[in-house]
Amino acid sequence: MTGAHVLERVPFEHPDAVALREEHVAAGNQLYASDPAAVHRSGAEGMDPASIVATVVARSESGPIGHACLRRLGDELEIKRMYVVPGNRGSGVADALLAAMEGAARHEGARRVVIHTGDRQHAALKFYDRHGYTSIPVYPPYEVAAYSLCFEKLL
Repeated sequence: MTGAHVLERVPFEHPDAVALREEHVAAGNQLYASDPAAVHRSGAEGMDPASIVATVVARSESGPIGHACLRRLGDELEIKRMYVVPGNRGSGVADALLAAMEGAARHEGARRVVIHTGDRQHAALKFYDRHGYTSIPVYPPYEVAAYSLCFEKLL
């Protein structure tokens, strides 16, 4: 399904945000199930709610269809849990979510934003490249997972 969507800034613990993050994590767990490094996913992928700067949910007439949040990670601002439900991919939702996270980072005074993904997330890798993200060394806590790839975008 493609069509109109709206973005809504919500609390990190909003039920729609929680449900979309759980769906995202489940999809990642399935994608990396055969990777021995996946044993580190829970430790490397966890988030302290106190570190969250912004959480956005994308909605269509059918309900919540996408999620992203921005968190403080040391001195950096990191985009986390960029996710669009499969039936809505390719509709511009991810573009809008990414723009919202970059805008939130700018609002916080950041000069760059960073993001982590994995080597099996081919669509995500193409998406970030198309949006001007460049490869950087893997930063903590992701160095424990061999599949980790990290990127930055100067704002």
